[in-house]
Amino acid sequence: MHKDMRILAIDPGYDRLGVAIIEGDSSRPTLLMSGCMQPKKGAREYRLAQISRTISDTIRKYAPDALAIETLFFSINKKTAFGVAEARGAILAAAGIDALPVIECSPQQVKLAVTGYGSATKVAVANMIPKLLVLKKKKRLDDELDAIAIGITALAVGTRENKEW
Repeated sequence: MHKDMRILAIDPGYDRLGVAIIEGDSSRPTLLMSGCMQPKKGAREYRLAQISRTISDTIRKYAPDALAIETLFFSINKKTAFGVAEARGAILAAAGIDALPVIECSPQQVKLAVTGYGSATKVAVANMIPKLLVLKKKKRLDDELDAIAIGITALAVGTRENKEW
């Protein structure tokens, strides 16, 4: 029996995380919630604890079937990469505490799932999202759009990889 998946999708970041709850399957995704989470400035351990708590609270509120997160993209800026890696660790720890399966999506998988072209631009991905699901009119930051795209990708990947959903 086929059951729609509910995905908590996260575009990880140290200063700002994109977060979205997507439900359905790859042919008919529905956006339940999306936004950005910005940890308060301060000591690293408190910022990471805030990220972890926020993700845990979101897991408890929306009861997703899986957490989807983009794989780490190594940039030239090592300081940024380390911060994102630490944020990913806090996010993955929250998923682990709640025994939530994790679906990791590469940037190329996201571009392919959303646009049909693995080398698409961020603009092409952002332009395609409203064609795949209904978006309420509001200003969205790139991180939020990235989280929505990750959620759409996870529905496609999760549906193929886990047939009991």
